[in-house]
Amino acid sequence: MNPLLEVKNVSKVFKSGQGETPVLHGLNLRLSRGESLSIVGGSGAGKSTLLHIIGTLEQPTSGQVIFEGEDVSGWKDQQLSQYRNENLGFVFQFHYLLNEFTALENVAMPARIAGLSKQESLTHASELLKSLGLSHRESFFPNSLSGGEQQRVAIARALIMRPSLLLADEPTGNLDKTNSLIIQDLFLKIVEDYNVGLITVTHDHKFADAFARTKVMKDGLWLQ
Repeated sequence: MNPLLEVKNVSKVFKSGQGETPVLHGLNLRLSRGESLSIVGGSGAGKSTLLHIIGTLEQPTSGQVIFEGEDVSGWKDQQLSQYRNENLGFVFQFHYLLNEFTALENVAMPARIAGLSKQESLTHASELLKSLGLSHRESFFPNSLSGGEQQRVAIARALIMRPSLLLADEPTGNLDKTNSLIIQDLFLKIVEDYNVGLITVTHDHKFADAFARTKVMKDGLWLQ
């Protein structure tokens, strides 16, 4: 059986007027469904760049990103957009909720963009918010929610299309210790309940240690 995700010999070089800056150096990685992985390292280690390449938000300079047996790294923009919407869920340090929409509407938005009916999208969004303990916040706008609640809404939005792979970039970077633990426990529950693969990038070793597997990155290379 194919793994959910394979990263094969991925390198990334950024080019500018000052020359070339190598960021990733021939990285390899495998992840299965229902597996959680944390990637830790200091600022500038290349963690977020790798996550963006896995999420097809950036293209590798060389190497392959293989999802369920298919090399997606060479796909065209339209095909990649559909792939991301149907298979990937993203959670970032900043929640990127739209302030003019309620929590319920924010969660439902990817489903509406994908063409699901308004009622179906809102019903599924409501179920997700309830499962994350936020049913009493459905009608609230983001500015009326706490930081931890905003991040939980963002996680619900990432799950609305039932992704196979959840990618989280410093998801607790703006949260206090209490809310960080809530998000940590929530991710572990999501992996178990939804049988998704999870990759989270963090500089917080305590947060990282909760997950099944941890890899340490420095200067674009694996240390372990």
